[in-house]
Amino acid sequence: VQLQASGGGLVQAGDSLSLSCAASGRRISLYAMGWFRQAPGKEREFVAAISWSGSRSDYADSVKGRFTISRDNNKNTVYLQMNSLKPEDTAVYYCAEDRMPYGLKPPPDRTYWGQGTQVTVSS
Repeated sequence: VQLQASGGGLVQAGDSLSLSCAASGRRISLYAMGWFRQAPGKEREFVAAISWSGSRSDYADSVKGRFTISRDNNKNTVYLQMNSLKPEDTAVYYCAEDRMPYGLKPPPDRTYWGQGTQVTVSS
């Protein structure tokens, strides 16, 4: 399994960005997908997840109401729409895919990771 994240960049506070994660190696349709992030000097943290069926999503409190995760199984891709960005959203964003099927949220210790894409939000 390979996960290729893209869409990061440098934006100003209040702007929007859309991240994409293209998966290869297997179809994502049976697997929960998610996004995590890691800011400099901090541990990797959960951002958002979408269940294997797409019927449920979960968000970190810090991004609720601003970020939206979605999936397109036909394109084998998961997305993260980020609105009203804040400087504290600055981090490397990682795509994650659960190794096991039928999950609600990819657990960090049972997950395939993408290479990450940098998001920088200036104030």
